[in-house]
Amino acid sequence: MQIIKADEKKLEKIEAENEEDGKEKSTKKKEKKKLSETELKRVMTDTKETLVPLTDYIACSVHLGTKVITPDMRKFVYKRRADGLAVLNTNLIDDKLREGMAFLAKFNPEDVFIACKREAGWPVVEKFSEVTGIRAFMKKYPAGIITNIRLETFFEPKLALICDPWVYKNALHDSNLIKIPVLGICDTNNYAQGVTQVIAGNNKSRKSLGLMLFILARTYLKAQG
Repeated sequence: MQIIKADEKKLEKIEAENEEDGKEKSTKKKEKKKLSETELKRVMTDTKETLVPLTDYIACSVHLGTKVITPDMRKFVYKRRADGLAVLNTNLIDDKLREGMAFLAKFNPEDVFIACKREAGWPVVEKFSEVTGIRAFMKKYPAGIITNIRLETFFEPKLALICDPWVYKNALHDSNLIKIPVLGICDTNNYAQGVTQVIAGNNKSRKSLGLMLFILARTYLKAQG
């Protein structure tokens, strides 16, 4: 009888210890999760002043990438969503836009062209061209227009702004051929080879392209006086 009671006491002690360990592990797990969420929030909502409110970047899906992440764009990604889509760091988006603005401001409108093959970006690019005076190529890029001097439409640009270098390979190729710098809006599935200055962001959404080109145009017009 005494042996049974002793065994029961041992069993109760073991159960109590296990329960205590379980609570401790659960507490640590919650603390770790809380720390992780806090860290992610810090990365996405740093207190530094941005070109537009961070909520605008989110609302226009500028931060949403694709399910593909290239080695060139990995440094701009801070996590994947549950559905597999990559999420770009909004602070880095803002930083690259600032660099892109400063880069674009060095050139006169007649020395720049913007190329956008995706239909979602056509209205935005058309408006960008209208307000800045920068020549725009949409739909099909005119073959040889910057490389073939025999063409009547030939001109010599000093900068190419390409909304998606992967889709508009011909514009990127010709720009590299004549050795002019390329300012490229690159999503997570883009390679940056041949792109002089990368602007990281969603280049497939009309709202996203609209916000980024609005920021570029606003600063460009101020720089041009």
